[in-house]
Amino acid sequence: MAHDRYGTWPSPIDAALVAAHDGKPEYLGAVGEELWWTAPRPAEGGRRALVRLRPDGGGVAETVLPAPWNARNAVIGYGGHPWAGIARPEGGPLIAFTDHGDQRVHALEPDAPGGAAPRPLTPPAGPGGQLRWCDLRPHPERGELWAVLEEHREGGTVRRVPVAIPLDGSAATAPAALRELTPEGPRFVTCPRLSPDGRRAVWLAWDHPRMPWEGTELKIADLGPDGRLTGVRTLAGGPEEAIAQAEWAPDGTLLATTDRTGWWNPHRVDPDTGEAVNLCPREEEFAEGLWRIGWRWSAPLESGLIAVLHGTGGMRLGVLDPATGELADAPGPYGEWAPSLAVQGSRITGIAAGPHTGWQIVQLDTTTGHTRVLAEHHRDPVDPAYYPRPRTRTVTGPDGREVHATVYPPAHPLATAPAPEDERPPYVIWAHGGPTSRAPVVLDLEIAYFTSRGIGVAEVNYGGSTGFGRAYRERLREQWGVVDVADCAAVARALADEGTADPDRLAIRGGSAGGWTAAASLTGADTAGLYRCGTISYPILDLASWTGPGTHDFESRYLDSLVGPPAEVPERYRDRSPVTHADRITAPFLLLQGLDDTICPPEQADRLLAALAEGGGPGVPHAYLTFPGEGHGFRRAETIVTAVESELALYLTVFGVERPDAPALELRR
Repeated sequence: MAHDRYGTWPSPIDAALVAAHDGKPEYLGAVGEELWWTAPRPAEGGRRALVRLRPDGGGVAETVLPAPWNARNAVIGYGGHPWAGIARPEGGPLIAFTDHGDQRVHALEPDAPGGAAPRPLTPPAGPGGQLRWCDLRPHPERGELWAVLEEHREGGTVRRVPVAIPLDGSAATAPAALRELTPEGPRFVTCPRLSPDGRRAVWLAWDHPRMPWEGTELKIADLGPDGRLTGVRTLAGGPEEAIAQAEWAPDGTLLATTDRTGWWNPHRVDPDTGEAVNLCPREEEFAEGLWRIGWRWSAPLESGLIAVLHGTGGMRLGVLDPATGELADAPGPYGEWAPSLAVQGSRITGIAAGPHTGWQIVQLDTTTGHTRVLAEHHRDPVDPAYYPRPRTRTVTGPDGREVHATVYPPAHPLATAPAPEDERPPYVIWAHGGPTSRAPVVLDLEIAYFTSRGIGVAEVNYGGSTGFGRAYRERLREQWGVVDVADCAAVARALADEGTADPDRLAIRGGSAGGWTAAASLTGADTAGLYRCGTISYPILDLASWTGPGTHDFESRYLDSLVGPPAEVPERYRDRSPVTHADRITAPFLLLQGLDDTICPPEQADRLLAALAEGGGPGVPHAYLTFPGEGHGFRRAETIVTAVESELALYLTVFGVERPDAPALELRR
């Protein structure tokens, strides 16, 4: 090919391939010498499968339960750690897991004769999942499982409390067999971690209006003879200190990852006085936002060493010597490790990926210093020459502030790009969700779907993102819809000004909080005309209706910090909402929405379309696609295919690119 126009390049990466590789392994854990985790199954209704890797299985991972079993739960909307395992000397392991279909905890004995079906351990959840469970912790010596119970009551009230679940299944029909471990306290809790001597337990707690990355408390209590935790007191933390994780080391040392220095660093905490010593004082993050209860960024080893995830703008695996503060990183091309670590003797296993590889189960042997892939092996479905080569960038935003981004230029092994004076590539600015989150630098076939066709992508870690310290996160305090929009625009303008991107063919897209940023960018006065179109997925569009009962309990007070207390600054809720300024939208857009979304319900999208209709006139070309059975984020293969193809169709139409295999998309006014 010679001088092929951007956007016209043929690509072997189709939407079906993107869908087949959507999602990643999660919630890795050890059960004796075995490893277990959950894995996505887009072709099976988007369920999460339980996966088992035996030490003598020849490296072949087994899917344990068939569809429709779905190892997920809906605690705090996003779910929490959904399973726990007990290694037994005979009969194989006992696995407890939550099923998304009925929100109950079930027990599974995979090696039982005849393959016994799972049996329930908890009562029926009731209509709408009134009882939900997560962060399961086994205590076989006590004949029970500890977990977080989330109870939804009449009138919309929600309570969460740590509970003991009998392993004999008695609570399945007799709820009185459940034992609440503590009196009802803060609105949000993690499951207590019992000390090695069995005398004390620690857990994290926080309450509205704080989010867990804003302020949490480390609780400690004694385990009484009746099996309840007594003498509950706060050991560390508070409104301006976020503790992301707390663990007991095998020798009884209490470890906590706190951002009291402005960065999430590992500390040793005195369980009597609360005095904390920073074990590795660095301007790096050793944790991120606790979006799912049970995420784990560190794990102590029997040797006294600590496996930690750490970095700035990325998370890599290291081994920390708490006595010296020395930190040695695991070798390999893995720039990202998920918050899920398992320790077996001197071995550390995690879920890792890199810019040219997908997520794999990777193990580090601390005695040899070598890493190896155990499962979920990356295999290139196409020639890697079709993958983009990411470039980490820092651009200057408003007031001279730094804005972090990753740029994925168009890449194709056969196409010859036009000379810069003839044509520059179109670019799509990707705004991540959260917004207190981050876009990792890993191989993503959805990005490659666009770049291999000649459309560049730039992911922006705007102010408010994790990975760059507390001060960077707090740039978004009361500035949501301002800082995120300006930072995305700064990256778009920088790419255009330097000649990397065509200034007349810029687009913006995002989902959830990223959908908010995309919509706010299309309606913002300071970004008018910057973007030629936008893709908005399961978004927040009307702030005033997204507080309290307008969303799920976990984020129902999130806007207090992102925007300001609604009773004190009601004008901000009105003035920043895209629905208020729908008349400013001049760029075509694609709106994608799951109809079962309880976090950003369809009413948000409906309000924007209603506001557009009220404006009269010829209207803005747009498409609104809805997906029954999909919640917050898309999991089903057929949904992902439609969403990806429709997004490409929008860009081809707006950017004036013709190609014979262009997907169809009807834009209405």
